[in-house]
Order: sequence, then C-alpha cells, then structure tokens
Amino acid sequence: MMTLTPAELERYARHIVMREIGGPGQQKLKQAKVLVIGAGGLGAPVLQYLAAAGIGTLGIVDDDTVSLSNLQRQVIHDTEHLGEPKVASAAEAIARLNPNVDVIPHPSRLAGHNAMQLVSAYDLVVDGSDNFTTRYLTSDACFFAGKPLVTAAVGQFDGSLTTLKPYETRDDDTRNPTYRCLFPNRPADDALPTCEQAGVLGALTGIIGAMQAMEVIKELTGTGDSLVGRLILFDARAFRMETVKYKWSAKNPLSGDAPKTWVEMLELL
Repeated sequence: MMTLTPAELERYARHIVMREIGGPGQQKLKQAKVLVIGAGGLGAPVLQYLAAAGIGTLGIVDDDTVSLSNLQRQVIHDTEHLGEPKVASAAEAIARLNPNVDVIPHPSRLAGHNAMQLVSAYDLVVDGSDNFTTRYLTSDACFFAGKPLVTAAVGQFDGSLTTLKPYETRDDDTRNPTYRCLFPNRPADDALPTCEQAGVLGALTGIIGAMQAMEVIKELTGTGDSLVGRLILFDARAFRMETVKYKWSAKNPLSGDAPKTWVEMLELL
C-alpha cells in the first residue's frame, strides 16, 4: 500500500473517518490507475470527482479541442482554454484541484489499433463517450483485458449507468453479463440525434458523471453493492430513478455459447 502523507491525510480526512473507506480504502484510491474515455459532459465531472477523491493516476482519452458550446456542461474546461486539446485543459484543471494526481493524456480517439493497449494499462475504465462505436469497442476491450468498466450515456433529459465485469462469475457461478447482453444490437451512430442536434441539459451530465465517479470509488474500495447486472435509468424531468436488472445471454458474442476473438469482434463494429 502507498503511504499517505500528512497533507493527504488532511485532504482526504472526510473519507478516512468513514468506516467503509478509512485509511486502507484511501490508499487503494491512491494506488489506482483509472482510464477515462472522453473529457466531455460525462468525463468532466468524473475527472473532477476522481481527482478530488485522490485517484493516483488518471488517464484521459480524447482527441477533441475545447469549443465555446462545450462550456455549458463540460465544467472541467473554461473560456481561457478555448481551442486547446481537451486532455491538456483537463490536465491543467486537475493539477489545480489536486497536485497529488498523476495525469496521463492520450490525445487520440479510442480505436481498434489502440484500445487493448490503452485499456490494459489501467485498473478500471470509465466510458463517457458519445457514440455507439466507442461504447461497444470499449466494452469489448475491457472484457478481453479483464478490466471493470463503468459506462454511462445521456440524452436530452435522461441518463443511464451500469458497471460491467463480464470476465467474472457470481457467487452462484453464474456468469456476469456483458454490454452486448444488455444491448445485443449496436445501433448505427446516426440512429439517434447527436448532442449538437438535439441538445442536452447541462446539469444532467453532472448528475450522471458524478454517479459514475461514485461507482468507481465503490469498485476500487470494495464499498457497497456493485451495479453489475443492474442498469440505472434517470429521468431528470420527473426526477425519477429506476433500476432494470439484466442477465448473461448465451447469444452474446463475447462469453456466450460461441465466443469470438478480439479480431472477430472488431469486424462487428
């Protein structure tokens, strides 16, 4: 375990006094390496809360630059960083928030040629991407690399969230479901209007992103009940939250009755 400095003991005091986290839990956060895919509406609050929580290393994957229309919801960026790469803007914000966090910027798009290398270098992955191709690619890569994935998505007024650990089995030896058990058929990326076309409530991304960060902290510290096999649905207009349970499907191409290889999965994207 990594030793906490006196300054870190003070910084994380509100975690350390919690029985469920304490010093051992905070040390787990300090030694953890988390990869965040996307430094946008979801990634912004995820990065802020994970940095504040004391995650030791944060990797950020994003090939975009900061634009003025981002600032309505992507709160890790600001007006002074317009035109800069989002990974650089986010890294500067994290350094101001918590200099104890090591940030590794990956100014590229997650793709077939780099997904396994990126995912394999971290302990846990957070998906805050805004397209179906990246979501399926991320979930497939995490399965083959044996890495837990906290994935979320948002619409105009609604959001969803779940945790995936399909490389593990449950206590009763049943298999954990994959992302493809939950969503068997990948929609085309133009099947739904983009954020630019339809809009999105800025604060909604903060709510869902903060929930993602909370699930990451729970997974890393072993606190509470995991969202594996449970999809959280949030309706901002009614401020209502529902839970949908889902199970492993023998038809899924990752861990089903006829599992495919990584190369074969890339051909499905």
